[in-house]
Amino acid sequence: MSTIIKTENLHFTYEGDELETLHGVDLEIEEGSFVAILGHNGSGKSTLSKLFNGILLPTEGRVLVDGVDTTHEDKLLEVRRTVGLVFQNPDNQIVANVVEDDVAFAPENLGVEPAEIRRRVDSALKTVGMYEYRMHAPHLLSGGQKQRVAIAGVLAMQPRCIVLDEPTAMLDPIGRREVVSTVTRLCREEGITVVLITHHMSECVGADRLIVMSEGRVVADGTPRSVFSQVELLRSEGLDVPATTEFIYELDGEGWDLPLEALTVDECADAIMAALG
Repeated sequence: MSTIIKTENLHFTYEGDELETLHGVDLEIEEGSFVAILGHNGSGKSTLSKLFNGILLPTEGRVLVDGVDTTHEDKLLEVRRTVGLVFQNPDNQIVANVVEDDVAFAPENLGVEPAEIRRRVDSALKTVGMYEYRMHAPHLLSGGQKQRVAIAGVLAMQPRCIVLDEPTAMLDPIGRREVVSTVTRLCREEGITVVLITHHMSECVGADRLIVMSEGRVVADGTPRSVFSQVELLRSEGLDVPATTEFIYELDGEGWDLPLEALTVDECADAIMAALG
């Protein structure tokens, strides 16, 4: 796979702050992958998401989007066409009074031909399962539905990568499942690179890769299985692990010898049955 986003010695300090938010982050995101970035509030993960598409620019180091340095002002539109950003609150991203008009807003501003806009709008709404709501008023939709409309608005720009900055933080469990299911399908079926910023560990289980941020640094990076098996590290960062991992960890503390990599309920049950013979 090729690299779509790369950071090199990435530092960032907000104007007026004495302390850095990010401290020399080096990452490579492979095209077509589903990457989850997990961390508590203040870990730097949301700052990282805004650096990925040029909303923020590095204090030191650089961000490369498909090889393009985000600090090149004349390339910024190209960067944002490649990497679309979905914010935490969909109300901050929805600008029109009708769903389909909202999804059409970005391509209209990019000068896309009307016939192509129509095709993109219909395709994006069908992809996120909101086509039947195309003539609805966004403010009458549920939180999860609004977020899916916001994702459709980004899809209509035809980005190769979508970065979602805690898109489920304001949603109930049903809305969270809707959004995570949608972005997972975008990656698996459409081949779009997905970077999901979250503090819900349950949303990371289906990712290809899990990056854990703490105080502006990467403290763990690997498959969800390998990262979640580092129970003590995650606890020291104030983060939870899946209930299955926690259960096996407690059993191992009682003298069992079970694999911490068992994530699903079935895998947990199989590991216990194997241990019992």
